[in-house]
Amino acid sequence: MYAKVLLAYDGSEGGRSALLECADINHLLNAQMHLLAVAPLMAGLYITEGFVPDSLQEEENRRYSTVLEEGLTLLRERGCNAEGHLITGEPVDEICRLAVELGCDLIVLGHRRHGSLLARWWKGSVGASIIEQAPCSVLIVIRDQAGA
Repeated sequence: MYAKVLLAYDGSEGGRSALLECADINHLLNAQMHLLAVAPLMAGLYITEGFVPDSLQEEENRRYSTVLEEGLTLLRERGCNAEGHLITGEPVDEICRLAVELGCDLIVLGHRRHGSLLARWWKGSVGASIIEQAPCSVLIVIRDQAGA
């Protein structure tokens, strides 16, 4: 059913829940696993300054490299091997682009419920955007504020 799975991982509690659930279901699927960490572009945060020091982007890329390695370690501890991918860019665009490039059948994302609709609207939703743009099925692993 699902031969290639792309798990988008950001190191958050919701992302970790998705990673662990994905490792559990992969024992049933026996799919080729790909773990993706997307380091956001720092340029958008500093556009008003007119420049972005290269060191800021490099620091962010290193941070997400550590997140990726943590995720790969967690998967290995659960008996699940995955190929890691670190990309710098906009998360929704890069997740969908890599899913197409790899020919993935399933994208897995973590989501933490926000306390109110206003909070969700204000923060936006990567999951909702991916559902609209995804080239394949999407599994959203829900984690609410209470940790359930």
